[in-house]
Amino acid sequence: MIGNLFTRLTATAVAFGMATPAQAADPGPTVTAIKERGTLLCTGHNGSYLGFAEVDDQGEWTGFDIEFCKALATTILGSPDALQIIPVSWAQRFPALQSGDIDVIIKVTGWTQSRDTELGLQYGRTYFIGPTNVLVRSDLGAESTADLEGGVFCINAGTSIERIVADYMGARGISYEALNFEKGEELRAALYAGRCDALAGFGPFLAATRFNAPNAEDFTILDEVLALEPEGIAAREGDDGFIDIINWMVSALLMAEQNGITMANVDEIRANPPSASIERLLGVSPGVGERLGLSDDWAYNMIKAVGNYGEIYDRTVGENSPYKLPRGKNHLWTNGGMLYPLVLD
Repeated sequence: MIGNLFTRLTATAVAFGMATPAQAADPGPTVTAIKERGTLLCTGHNGSYLGFAEVDDQGEWTGFDIEFCKALATTILGSPDALQIIPVSWAQRFPALQSGDIDVIIKVTGWTQSRDTELGLQYGRTYFIGPTNVLVRSDLGAESTADLEGGVFCINAGTSIERIVADYMGARGISYEALNFEKGEELRAALYAGRCDALAGFGPFLAATRFNAPNAEDFTILDEVLALEPEGIAAREGDDGFIDIINWMVSALLMAEQNGITMANVDEIRANPPSASIERLLGVSPGVGERLGLSDDWAYNMIKAVGNYGEIYDRTVGENSPYKLPRGKNHLWTNGGMLYPLVLD
């Protein structure tokens, strides 16, 4: 009887993965190709998308999305320099991924049903909560979108903003004219030249656009929020190993912030981890990499290279950047936001 019970319990444990050590995972075709190439091919912008993907005075790509490209390159290849940024437009990002010209889309890409089901995409977890707002010319005296009846809206072509504005204004019976632009520079130039009454877009982008205007006081961001959009990292459909890596990369950045682990102190904390979960995160105890087909020190290397989520946010679009954008919903749940790490067991 005891022997039979032991046999049944052992079989159950094996079925739930409890009795055997973790086996090295197959990271999938995309990660295999990245490792063979030695470089991650990640999205940039055909111009500048302020705060998220822009080229600095030294000709280097910077921005929130670029930092996540660096984080992913470090996760897979061990270095943020093992990265090639491929400039693509909003419309080009999807065919570029499908054709293999890029490995991944990290370009504040809204997670929508049509993209998820019709474009051959597979999304990782949300890494940014994007509010859609409206920037208006201050001299119009507009206090809400209702005051913009018949106005001209500048909108980035090929983005979900087109649909969001159409849905929002249509539901309220507010007529408007859409003036679409492929490039952000053209859109901003049209706004600054007075060709548009308003610019609809992500709140952070609007704040950066206002900041860079010849006179910031000429423009006002309405308090009205048209929509909240979850921004996800997109890969090709069916590459589950790659999506696992993307999900745990985002979670590790959030877990590091929640536990006060930074670029500056990660070595100190790794030498004396305060908990078993931090031991696993930083690769002190084995398993965190093997399950993903990576080295166990991938998260340590990533945090050492780019910092935690809060550090990335602050230096690219937040308080330590020129844009000074509040985090809002992009705070951790512990600070009233919507972001949280997954459970690392």
